[in-house]
Amino acid sequence: MDTQFLYEDDTLVVFRDINPQAPVHLLIVPKKHIRSINDLTETDAPIIGQMCMVARQMAANEGIAESGYNLLFNVEKGGGQVIFHLHMHLMGGKA
Repeated sequence: MDTQFLYEDDTLVVFRDINPQAPVHLLIVPKKHIRSINDLTETDAPIIGQMCMVARQMAANEGIAESGYNLLFNVEKGGGQVIFHLHMHLMGGKA
């Protein structure tokens, strides 16, 4: 499967979720392997900040910044995490 990146820099990539739960459902994924939020270190803090800034930019690009959107991390199996590489969901748009 070819994944089209909507955004890419040295730290992150962004692409559409293959099983969207909202009209706009993007995944913001660091290139560095971090298993989950529980595995973050102090040196990873800039990655999380970059993820939030890119989420803001992507929400604007997708036309949902003004109407609102959700940012979500699923953490560990009990929290719904099924892909054990840190990623943030950006979801919004009218259902």
